[in-house]
Amino acid sequence: MLNVSRQHDQAPMRFDLRIISSWIQPESKVLDLGCGEGELLYYLKHQKQVKGTGIEKSEARVARCIEKGLSVLQGDINAEIEDYPDNAFDYVILSQTLQQVFTPDKLIRALLRIGKYGIVSFPNFSHYGIRLQLLLKGYAPISRQLPYEWYDTPNIRVITIKDFRKFSREMGFRILKEVAINTDHHDRHGHVVGICSNWRATYGMFLIGNP
Repeated sequence: MLNVSRQHDQAPMRFDLRIISSWIQPESKVLDLGCGEGELLYYLKHQKQVKGTGIEKSEARVARCIEKGLSVLQGDINAEIEDYPDNAFDYVILSQTLQQVFTPDKLIRALLRIGKYGIVSFPNFSHYGIRLQLLLKGYAPISRQLPYEWYDTPNIRVITIKDFRKFSREMGFRILKEVAINTDHHDRHGHVVGICSNWRATYGMFLIGNP
């Protein structure tokens, strides 16, 4: 059984990040795309002795990462990822960012070119709460996982868990692990959803690899 209750002495990480950390082997080479303020990288560095680096667009967030002693590059993940050689990392992480990417097929190919494994997570647009909002109210849905109006959202596409499974078949990469979870945006609490995940889960999380 997956144990994501508490993984270090201080306040626990976001629930989804704890699951991601459980998939990563100690002393691995890790690249975190859109790493934010480096919460996951910091944990992996100090608890699993990984050799980690990140790419983050926000200058302020990069500064916070550097304050923590992390190696993080400021830039656009779509452009910066192309500079890495093949098989440079064991894991490449794309957490809660796929819905903001213009060319996800190109990014996933690049991710699996430079990494042995990829870890991808995203808000599940097929959650029953979102379906009901659209059905009953007729407006673009707003949720704790997608907390934006249609006109100011950074998200340029919507994705469901079933969409990503179909995407994997069309792209030809393997899904090695899949976990559906119920948690709020950047929340430290949540639980794994085992039944009817496309209906009940707020996030989908996938460990992927080449054929």
